[in-house]
Amino acid sequence: MSAAPREPVPDAVGRFPQSSPRVIVGEGPPLALTLIERLDVGAVVLSLFVCLLAFDEPLTLGYLVVAVISLVLSSRMLTPPDLRGVLNYGAVPSRVVARTMLEWGAVCGLLLLLGFSLKVSEEFSRSVMLTWFSSTALLLIVMQEVQVQLARWLNRRGVVAIRHVIVGAGQAGTELARRLPAAAFRGFFDFRAPERLQEVAARGELVGRCSELGEFVRREGIAIVYITLPIANSPRIRELLADLRNTTSSIYFVPDVFGFDLIQARVVDLNGLPALAICDTPLRGMNAVAKRLLDVVLSAVGLVVLSPLLLGIALLVRTTSPGPALFLQRRYGLNGEEIVVYKFRSMTVREDGQEIRQASAHDQRVTPLGRVLRSTSIDELPQLINVLQGQMSLVGPRPHAVAHNELYRRRINGYMVRHKVRPGITGWAQVHGLRGETDTLDKMEQRVRYDLEYLTNWSLALDVKILFKTVAVVFGRRNAY
Repeated sequence: MSAAPREPVPDAVGRFPQSSPRVIVGEGPPLALTLIERLDVGAVVLSLFVCLLAFDEPLTLGYLVVAVISLVLSSRMLTPPDLRGVLNYGAVPSRVVARTMLEWGAVCGLLLLLGFSLKVSEEFSRSVMLTWFSSTALLLIVMQEVQVQLARWLNRRGVVAIRHVIVGAGQAGTELARRLPAAAFRGFFDFRAPERLQEVAARGELVGRCSELGEFVRREGIAIVYITLPIANSPRIRELLADLRNTTSSIYFVPDVFGFDLIQARVVDLNGLPALAICDTPLRGMNAVAKRLLDVVLSAVGLVVLSPLLLGIALLVRTTSPGPALFLQRRYGLNGEEIVVYKFRSMTVREDGQEIRQASAHDQRVTPLGRVLRSTSIDELPQLINVLQGQMSLVGPRPHAVAHNELYRRRINGYMVRHKVRPGITGWAQVHGLRGETDTLDKMEQRVRYDLEYLTNWSLALDVKILFKTVAVVFGRRNAY
């Protein structure tokens, strides 16, 4: 028998305890903009009814069920156009056709799978369904442009533009102003005098001091106040909040994060509380699945196709110089864990200790065959095994020997951030000419800078681009010895 819920008990001064509030991460767009973004979902159902009329097919319960299911699937699987991006930046959505065809194809596939599984496909007209599938794909592409133009039309008339002001004319405030609709921006407020904000004041964007904010918000009917002051100014922020309590405006605090090196920065929900991710891996959820799938498929195919070449090279290495065909070296992998990387042996030594001297031009330790293997990067091909094992990826920051890692992690800021993803056979730094020896600290800093840029801008398309560029770089044979 469950216990009865406990009644809240007031404290000594008669106040009841409050439960921790749940903070919802993310700000929704204006209602009108939300409705426009989902016009494509309505178009899916409307298209079905038009097809029924065109073929003089009666509207049965089965078709109504299909309409409801397609409505649900479309709302979850069709990506709405980024209308806020269009209005804020003037950006036109890219790759609309391919994405729309893929997403609508997935919806159609699920409908067909459901119909065959339930053995009800015979109840529907094939002409109606095939016409609906094909015509809706074209309709969705057209709807993207209709949605964009409608949003722009409403924006010009102020329907979807929300009047706002920004408190704090620093870097965070000016960047926020650039990203929000200019037509709805009413200016900056700041604690500093106008002479200290000459650039903002010269543009006519400085409205007044923070002491005047509450009256301005009430008089002008400002809907949103964005506070971009440093968190260290918490006493002043409390003063602002107290002044704004007598208004109906929404208030948002925008932290100044420009003093940090941002890697995959985003706002996350920690069980109801928002947190700002400053440095995180880009490979979460389906991103990780897609990248791993690409690695497994291409590495498996590569090992099968190249197996005669790999066996032949292994035999040549063994017969042309004393020692094993493969060279094994400890390196750092994902999350800084040690892995053993495979390479065709290209030198007379197999260094893997506390001090490792990198190969250089005319290095006497490199064998004649090894010089060819290194110049063409063929010596790296056994790392396809590392990729298949899950220790490496086809594309990622190149792994360095453990001894080099311990050296550079103390000298280069952000060096270990490279290990938030699996190391790669090739990488963004390598296709920019940063291959081979890093005999100066500056060269390694450049390589790390490109690696961090890769993490910041990662996408599956970028991985494919790097793979194609790697082919050109390998044939160029720069800095490989």
